[in-house]
Amino acid sequence: MTRNRRPRLGAVLRLAVPALLLAGLLYVGYRRVGLVPALGPLLDPVHGIWAVAAQAEFPDGTLVLPGASDSVEVVFDARGVPHIFARSVEDAARALGYAHAYHRLFQMELQTRATAGRLTEWFGAGALGLDREQRRLGLAWAAEHERAALDSTSELGRVLQAYAEGVNARIAQLTSRGLPFEYRLLGAAPEPWDVLNTYLFMQRMGYTLAYLTPEFEFARVADRFGEAVADGLVSRNSPIQQPIVPSRRAMPVVEPVELPAAAAAAEGQRGRGAERVGGAVDPSITPSLDPSGREASNNWVVAPSRTAAGFPLLAGDPHLDLTLPSTWYEAHLVVPGRLDVYGVTFPGAPVVAIGFNRDLAWSFTNTGADVLDFYGEVLDDSVQPTRYRLDGGWQPLDRRLEEYRDRRGRVVATDTVYFTHRGPVRMSDRGPLSMRWTMLEGSNPVAPLWDIADASSVDEWAAAMRRYRAPLQNGVVADRSGNIAVLSAGEYPIRPDGGDGRIIRDGTMSASDWVGFLPPERQPFARNPAQGYLASANQQPVDPRESGDYLGADWPAPWRAMRINQLLRADSAVTPDAMRRWQTDPGSARADWFVPAFLDAVIAERRAGRASPAAVRAAELLAEWDRRVS
Repeated sequence: MTRNRRPRLGAVLRLAVPALLLAGLLYVGYRRVGLVPALGPLLDPVHGIWAVAAQAEFPDGTLVLPGASDSVEVVFDARGVPHIFARSVEDAARALGYAHAYHRLFQMELQTRATAGRLTEWFGAGALGLDREQRRLGLAWAAEHERAALDSTSELGRVLQAYAEGVNARIAQLTSRGLPFEYRLLGAAPEPWDVLNTYLFMQRMGYTLAYLTPEFEFARVADRFGEAVADGLVSRNSPIQQPIVPSRRAMPVVEPVELPAAAAAAEGQRGRGAERVGGAVDPSITPSLDPSGREASNNWVVAPSRTAAGFPLLAGDPHLDLTLPSTWYEAHLVVPGRLDVYGVTFPGAPVVAIGFNRDLAWSFTNTGADVLDFYGEVLDDSVQPTRYRLDGGWQPLDRRLEEYRDRRGRVVATDTVYFTHRGPVRMSDRGPLSMRWTMLEGSNPVAPLWDIADASSVDEWAAAMRRYRAPLQNGVVADRSGNIAVLSAGEYPIRPDGGDGRIIRDGTMSASDWVGFLPPERQPFARNPAQGYLASANQQPVDPRESGDYLGADWPAPWRAMRINQLLRADSAVTPDAMRRWQTDPGSARADWFVPAFLDAVIAERRAGRASPAAVRAAELLAEWDRRVS
């Protein structure tokens, strides 16, 4: 057991002085946009920032929490990771909630307030735009529905409630002098944690991972260059294929996209209206679809036949938003005879999202599939609508009054968010658009993530993840028996007539609605492939020559996947050390493809007497590069 020791004064000052300087800079910046209160209360020697007390040490050893059936032992290792030993899963979750709140309380509340659109209550009117955007997405509305549908008597219901009790046990211990520094900076106090907050947090993760809107990128290109060009540039399939599920074709494969000639592209623009170019819809609902901005995580798993020790090996390299503190919180939960799982958790939820138990290991990357569609609606009134047009008749809109309050509880603004049977309605320069998104339809990712914690085989893990809905994730998994698998888990909508999600559909017809979801046997999946390994790096999951199902569009190029597969193919006796090296491997499949082409082009121009001295010198420099991004 590693006991917490109070740091020496010198160490405290080395940390405190930069922290206070940073706080001052943040204060000045945020104060300018009205996101922090006036300075006077912060300088109050009793309640202001100077009154920040040394935080009490985390209880070492035995932890007794309100509502627990027994005491819980918490042991911190040399890296500060809590190992929680409890006699029930509820008590383990309760202790994890306490630990999360002890170290990350402000982070937890900030994320859930942001999702619920309640930042004005801390930061004032300067945050109103952020709050309005979140509420119009329907994230809080969806979280409330999930909370209402939860069976509080089920194991998951009991675990979520116990987790909330653990968070609240920590909050109850906080005196005015013991509040985390950020609360003092805001002149605020933490609210009690509710099960709803966990669902709000998971909705936030869905917004981060699954709010992708290729239809707006498609519309912008089509408005300017015509639909044929849009079809090529915002394509259903990656022009370079190295899919997650092994293909029967030799990989990688290049399938160039032929674009229309410039004259034809210009003809496609004629008559469309220049005012539409680059401004197809409200930019607040169209995040950048630059594929390079979506390149993120990597994972791979190797079968025993290709490892030096004859056991499967798995590597996970998840890249979420860079935050301080981190998105992740490492932990180990033990309940004798029931649970023994280690990995990373999210502060805000009682699940080990990525990790391992005694029989199984797993990791995830984001799939980036298209699970969100927009529909052009006709409303009976542009200012205060009550109905929307559907199949020649009128249907009533559901309405939700949204109130935004300041730190004193006063209403500073109100909104009405309207809903069709598909989801929330937004206004754009294309008219009202309703949105259907799997994240708003009872996605509840907490349940399957809780279930996989004590799975004992690849098949049990896959069965639990078949119940997973959103946000879609590429999971790799290995078990003690030597089985490996990959599953791009979640619900893939099926559009009418086998269509895709790159266009804004006609909302006045129910025939535009989704007709269902891909059945489990058509979801991207591979188990124990002949090649002896599997890898995902956010690339297109399945070779389009082997599946005609529309899964998404404008996929990131598979350069990282190509490099990972290259490393895996070249080693038939993989070791853990090799896996570690590969996670920071500086090799570049992109450079391997393009550098020779660049050099050949200069050589050809030089032979023809057309190469400039600058081009020749550039080629000489490029030829000296070992193509490693070190």
